[in-house]
Amino acid sequence: MDNSPIITKKALFTIGQVVRHRVFSFRGVIYDVDPEFANTEEWWESIPAEIRPEKEQPFYHILAENEESSYEAYVSQQNLLPDDSDDPIHHPDVTELFGSLTDGQYQLKSIPKH
Repeated sequence: MDNSPIITKKALFTIGQVVRHRVFSFRGVIYDVDPEFANTEEWWESIPAEIRPEKEQPFYHILAENEESSYEAYVSQQNLLPDDSDDPIHHPDVTELFGSLTDGQYQLKSIPKH
């Protein structure tokens, strides 16, 4: 059975969805998505070639956490999996962007219009 990720240009995850990394031990909530790679070439080159993802796929901005810290991550679609734990994300910025967590999905807060 082949466990390699399927690469597609269609976004498979949504803003507010809780996800985990396929390889590294962290999880988080998506707060933005780029239709394809939109970071620096230097960032791209810093990823070891043997695990460097393809650029032609969605990349997600994630409020991430592991057992040691909270941070922001930029992750290719091929390296994400849905997180079915239904555990909340404890990143300090979650409450600024999102409301309640229901079935692995945070509800995006309304942004007041000025």
